[in-house]
Amino acid sequence: MKKLVIPMLAGAFALASATGALALDPIKLQIKWVTQSQFAGYYVAKAKGFYEQEGLDVTILPGGPTTPVPPALAAGAADVAVEWAASALVAREKGIPMVNIAQPFRNAGLEVICPKDGPIQSEKDFPGHIIGSWFFGNEYPFFAWMNKLGYSTEGGPDGVTVLQQAFDVSALVQKQADCISVMTYNELGQAADAGFTADKIIEFNYSKMGNDLLEDGLYVLEDRLADPKFKADMVKFVRASMKGWDYALANPDESAQIVVDADDAGAATFAHERYMVGEVAKLMAGANGVLDKTVWDRTVKALLDQKILTKEPDAGAYTTEITDAL
Repeated sequence: MKKLVIPMLAGAFALASATGALALDPIKLQIKWVTQSQFAGYYVAKAKGFYEQEGLDVTILPGGPTTPVPPALAAGAADVAVEWAASALVAREKGIPMVNIAQPFRNAGLEVICPKDGPIQSEKDFPGHIIGSWFFGNEYPFFAWMNKLGYSTEGGPDGVTVLQQAFDVSALVQKQADCISVMTYNELGQAADAGFTADKIIEFNYSKMGNDLLEDGLYVLEDRLADPKFKADMVKFVRASMKGWDYALANPDESAQIVVDADDAGAATFAHERYMVGEVAKLMAGANGVLDKTVWDRTVKALLDQKILTKEPDAGAYTTEITDAL
């Protein structure tokens, strides 16, 4: 009898050891764009084992122009997602109850750039010209800014014509637009590589103008938060993610390489990812994941003024319960 029990116990321990990963709670994270250092903190948290230390098995799902975040959450393809507040609030008003549970990015990286030798030298020069903007929810900050300036976005001599630009700087290079939208941590670098260096452009930075709307926050569906187990997992997830961000920004070379290694598409290059980490660090200076209510309120007001939102979001649009528990 003893000869049978001992091997069975040994086998059980071996099986438990071999399948220990099964004890981890699976979490799917939908990022807003493709694999790049905009999301370095999450890739670092996974690579360095920070999620596993919290008992989580996190899968990071790359996004792209054909993978908008709100539908991915609504369909249950992801448990938590990186999204901009404007897009999330619009989705909530349309019936996808997205809730901000944490705000890793403190500042916005969006800006509009124009060639210094072009027709636009200041905000007063915008009317009558073509300005590039991304869509799929990324257009809301631009439309809110134009509304603040009193300019129509329907074209004509007193308004601006909005070009739905590609997710690169081709519209500027090919002179399809007088100005284009860029992210400080991505396309601004691409523009410099294309010859539009800092000394040759005029930058209209949303944060510096006080027109910034909240960008990369973490969102879940409201009904999921009714589950205490899910809520506890989100506390663990945010804690590990912020630890990943702290490590990524303190070790930019290593984190850039981690992102390159994680890019199954093979598009990421070390030089560009390293540049991105450095620029993202500027947006996250002093960040602890806690939502800044002042910027949240400014974001909401801008969307209401532009009538992008038709009514004030309800109190459930964000929660501090997750970050309060960190």
